[in-house]
Amino acid sequence: MIAYLFPGQGSQFPGMGKDLYETHRLAKEYFELANAILKFRISDIMFDGTQEELKQTNVTQPAVFLQSIISYFVNGGRFKPDFVAGHSLGELTALVANGTLSFEDGLKLVSIRANAMQKACEAEPSSMAAILGVEDEIVEKACSEIDEIVIPANYNCPGQLVISGSKQGIAKAMELLLQRGAKRAIELQVGGAFHSPFMKPAEEELADAIINTRFMQAQMPVFQNYTSRMETDPEIIKENLIKQLTAPVLWTQTIRNMITQGVTKYIEVGGNGKTLTAFVKKVDKQLETDFI
Repeated sequence: MIAYLFPGQGSQFPGMGKDLYETHRLAKEYFELANAILKFRISDIMFDGTQEELKQTNVTQPAVFLQSIISYFVNGGRFKPDFVAGHSLGELTALVANGTLSFEDGLKLVSIRANAMQKACEAEPSSMAAILGVEDEIVEKACSEIDEIVIPANYNCPGQLVISGSKQGIAKAMELLLQRGAKRAIELQVGGAFHSPFMKPAEEELADAIINTRFMQAQMPVFQNYTSRMETDPEIIKENLIKQLTAPVLWTQTIRNMITQGVTKYIEVGGNGKTLTAFVKKVDKQLETDFI
């Protein structure tokens, strides 16, 4: 069985999507539709903008979504995968790929999500850090001992867990985890503490939009970040998507659950094609990976 995986924020790069636009009429139509929906020419920034311009919150998330979903429409839609999943933002891309959301509604939700998260980031100083080379349980225990808001945020793969929380809390956690055997603790260059209680205002804003958006019956199951389990029911998918902003991304658990369903090939769609497939290999190096 085959799963398509869709990357999240951080997989953007200058020139992203330009080759699709220049070589596929369908891709050009989708980019122009996106420009009209967003009311600015995001395609110009994606194709010719700088790395700094691509970091602007109203650009980054829609750009990653667009490159991934248009890659899917152009290159990946020739056959239907058995399952889909997306990392954080990528879950919305996966929901368009499996027919739960229309392209237009998916892009609108991505834009609302990006701007709501930016507002939440600006409300209180917060951050994230990648903890490498130590068991998840050690990271979880350290977070629970710190007298600040610090929680596990992204269970990316065995030996890589991203934590999220207050600036002071992240600094304390990094120091403590290095003492407890972590090989590296790297503060991430992000706007704030994604997938933590700091995103509660964004969750509330996004919830209103999700509740008022039509979710259709999925054409194939999506494995969701909040539960790491597969779903097809539109109402359950909605509930889990709302909770995703303040809860950890259970990516390691998702891949393990996909393995139990018989998935042997994992194809990363969009981004640089190397992030999510690298995580898959860390779970089980025998698994087959590819990208489009």
